[in-house]
Amino acid sequence: MSFGEADGHMSNMPTAYKEEAIVNSTAELPAAPATTQATGAEVAGSPLTGIVVSRDGTRIAYSRVGSGEPLILVDGALNDRSLPGAPNPKLAAALSSRLTVFTYDRRGRGESGDTHRCEVEREVEDLAALVEAAGGTAHLYGISSGGALALEAAGRLSSIGRLALYELPFVVDNSRAPIPAAFADHLAELARKNLRAEALRYFFTVGIGLPRLMVTMMHLLPAWSKLKALAHTLPYDARLIGDAGSGRPLPAERWASVATPTLVIAGTKSPAWMRNAMRSLAEVLPNARHHELKGQTHLVKPKALAPVLSEFFHE
Repeated sequence: MSFGEADGHMSNMPTAYKEEAIVNSTAELPAAPATTQATGAEVAGSPLTGIVVSRDGTRIAYSRVGSGEPLILVDGALNDRSLPGAPNPKLAAALSSRLTVFTYDRRGRGESGDTHRCEVEREVEDLAALVEAAGGTAHLYGISSGGALALEAAGRLSSIGRLALYELPFVVDNSRAPIPAAFADHLAELARKNLRAEALRYFFTVGIGLPRLMVTMMHLLPAWSKLKALAHTLPYDARLIGDAGSGRPLPAERWASVATPTLVIAGTKSPAWMRNAMRSLAEVLPNARHHELKGQTHLVKPKALAPVLSEFFHE
């Protein structure tokens, strides 16, 4: 699930949105030493799976499909590769005829390990290890909080070719309520106490803005237990928010080091606040352009998005 429209497990729920943002550091990290182990066979479009070992020793599980230049897809909150509603595996398949596409379980999710240190730097190091496994350079695509992570990595790593971002749910004006300054800290405290259901309720009501009654009804859905299994990772996504969910204009200096060509995308049916934020982000990035995808929401369809991404990554 991403930090904007309730997606994945909740694809049958009414539209609602959440926000993510960026940590305030753009110092480039040295390349992470990656130990790579691949398993399986990549035949007839079936993904090859493998493991990279991040700088801190955490094992990060990935899948690879297709041929061409490498592209890494970065998920938003409450997703891993195994979940039926996860958007990136389907997008990977749609892009695989022209690109070698990597999907992976962010730390603490799916088959990946975790050190329970809620630090953006560790997730950037995970991406650095994946880039190394991909051959030393790669393009990045991120959706929602995954886009915030991809943007952070592009500011720190010199090994990123092109960058595509879909609806990073920043809040840059008063068209919706801002995210509280203590949002990430409160989620971290709930995770520390293993209060998973409470963390989900707080995330959905305060972060996304869902009505409490709707969140109560979500408890009855089969997906609730799967969401609880990932609830401990919510602070990881919340740490990507910083003050870009504050309702204030985005500071251009924060991403001054992101010189890579960047495509910033929003759906025409997404809320005005999210579309406003994506226009603002494209304006402040040094080498970016803005694109609106007709008829799409935060629950973007791979068939609609894949042609736009494929064209951009082959320019």
